[in-house]
Amino acid sequence: MHKKLACLPLAAALLWAGGAEARVVRITIDSVAPVAGGPFGSVGAYELLRGTAYGEIDPADPRNALITDIELAPRNANGKVSYAAQFALHKPVDMGKASGVMLYNVPNRGNLAIPYTADDPGFLWRRGDVLLQSAWQGDLPITSPTANSLGIDVPIARNSDGTPVVSPVVQRFVAVNAASGGAWQTTQSLPSSRTPATLQTAGTTLVSATRETPAGVKSGVVSIPPADYAFADCRSTPFPGVPDPTRLCLKGGFDPALLYELVYPARDPYVLGVGNAAMRDVIAFFRHEAQDETGTANPLAARVQAVIGFGNSQSGRFQKHMLNNGFNEDEQGRRVWDGVNTNIAGMMGSFNIRFAQPGDIAELYLPGADGPLWWADYEDTARGRPAWGLLTRCTRSNTCPKIMETYGGPEIWYSRGSVGIAGTRGTEDLPLPTNVRRYYHAGTGHGGGQGGYNLGTRPANPAQLAGNPNPQNYINRALYVAMVDWVRSNREPPPSAYPRISDGTLVAATSAAMGWPAIPNAPRPDGVVNPVLDYDFGPGFRYNDGSGVISQVPPTIRQVIPTLVPRVDADGNEVAGVKSLLHRLPLGTYTAWAPIASGPLQGREASLAAGYIPFAKTRAERLASGDPRPSIEERYPNLWAYYVRATVESNKLVRDRLMLPDDAARQLRRLLADMLASGLLPSKGLTPQLLQTTPAP
Repeated sequence: MHKKLACLPLAAALLWAGGAEARVVRITIDSVAPVAGGPFGSVGAYELLRGTAYGEIDPADPRNALITDIELAPRNANGKVSYAAQFALHKPVDMGKASGVMLYNVPNRGNLAIPYTADDPGFLWRRGDVLLQSAWQGDLPITSPTANSLGIDVPIARNSDGTPVVSPVVQRFVAVNAASGGAWQTTQSLPSSRTPATLQTAGTTLVSATRETPAGVKSGVVSIPPADYAFADCRSTPFPGVPDPTRLCLKGGFDPALLYELVYPARDPYVLGVGNAAMRDVIAFFRHEAQDETGTANPLAARVQAVIGFGNSQSGRFQKHMLNNGFNEDEQGRRVWDGVNTNIAGMMGSFNIRFAQPGDIAELYLPGADGPLWWADYEDTARGRPAWGLLTRCTRSNTCPKIMETYGGPEIWYSRGSVGIAGTRGTEDLPLPTNVRRYYHAGTGHGGGQGGYNLGTRPANPAQLAGNPNPQNYINRALYVAMVDWVRSNREPPPSAYPRISDGTLVAATSAAMGWPAIPNAPRPDGVVNPVLDYDFGPGFRYNDGSGVISQVPPTIRQVIPTLVPRVDADGNEVAGVKSLLHRLPLGTYTAWAPIASGPLQGREASLAAGYIPFAKTRAERLASGDPRPSIEERYPNLWAYYVRATVESNKLVRDRLMLPDDAARQLRRLLADMLASGLLPSKGLTPQLLQTTPAP
């Protein structure tokens, strides 16, 4: 059965049955609304179309064979596997003014977003680019057509005799917050995609632990008797509560100082890999088809000349998985994405695995770093796996796109990106194919900070770091323009910039190897990094594909793979990669990591976190604290000197195609505004009137 497809009108089912090939067979346009802020330059007005694409895939097509449990998915009357995926389409009202570029944004956890537009919301519309988004994450159902999210209906796997598919899963609850008033919470939610096969706790296990190392070694482990927990809701009813397959109740409640690990059999997995095929086919429809099988016109027909895919964080990891599993080739053998920007995506994830949770990231036992994180073929001798790369399949079918891989610190410190640079031995620079560029945003957090040119403050807790303001957005915007030029006219983009083994800028994750300065009352990077662990998931898991069935639960950890990090300078700032204007004129140390301050995971890298340690304002303040980093007044004599240096560095960024002229002018105006407001540096004649006259470099 399907999540909701059984409720579709008969007419839709008949239309599906008539399709001769697997593809999108019908679209509906549910709403059309003007895009605010227009008209947009010479392109004019934009509109937003919301709708649903109804499609089917051929389970016998070799291009779909990698979909886990596809053989257990129900068939429609046409012998195909059906799905329904919501989409959102931003387009010029007058398609004659469109640029010919379709930017496809892979929704992150179903959420709609407009890439590359931070600080400049009309950027894409002035260019005339089309923006398409469609649902792919199988555990997020169809939603309201007015919601800021998209959902998809995919099949549920069933055995051939109609019985439920059952497999073991592990669920973790770490440092559960206390309820209001300080009482321990009695009840925790279970994922909707992991329904217990039975409400009986016999045959399940629940343990607690006081500590856990990055390598998964626990201490203070206690086994909790099955009689002391239940699949139930105890929020308003005492233990054992009201039976509930969506919740776990623990007698006495969950201690916030502990972590808990539950293993239980789950039933009715979604065939999540259908989302891969749905994305592929929705893009192919809007790019190539004039109309659907009912005669509904494609609103973009004959206007799309190039497709560029953008994935942010989770959705960038999904893009890597799509490429690895061969889904950049549609069922007619055509290329899907001409260009791809996998942004802030260090590893892959759980996207085509039975009972996977696609929204999870890089915590213990989660797949995602088990196969290739490198682009070209590389033999993973450390884990005994044959040569493979993310582009192996698309190379064979001649459907590889041009690729920009952009990311910052947490993609190395938390989501294990260094093995994509140096392999699982950690001893060499893996070659980048000619169609790949890699840009590491030095000293930035996940997605970058909000920018700004003021000193900020550091927290009182020496185990914590302040939020990192170092931005990525305007560099990525310039790289998007370079990507379009690369795809459409083959103009080479800026050269790759990232830390490497060969020049000593990618090193072990220790203070000594990094050259970390002794900053008083600040945490150190030792023991922080989230390493790659070599898991044994059982014989049904396909490691190089990042797909299949996990039967070893929890998985055995066979070894720890070397996980490296960028080297830093005497200020603690990273020396390799693409550097923002703020990084080039620092007001503090912008760490690419931030440890957890307390609890059972204390000292480890917080989920996708980065930090900031401001410089002392004066030399006297620096000497009093013992800070080895020069103070603000020792670095920059006055605001005029800082402004002149910023202008020079902005010119360099524009020259190197890492900043657009409009963004350079915007950054210089913000610099003056922040500095004049804070009084951090003597202004020496610079006045607020300059904010209105600052030209582009």
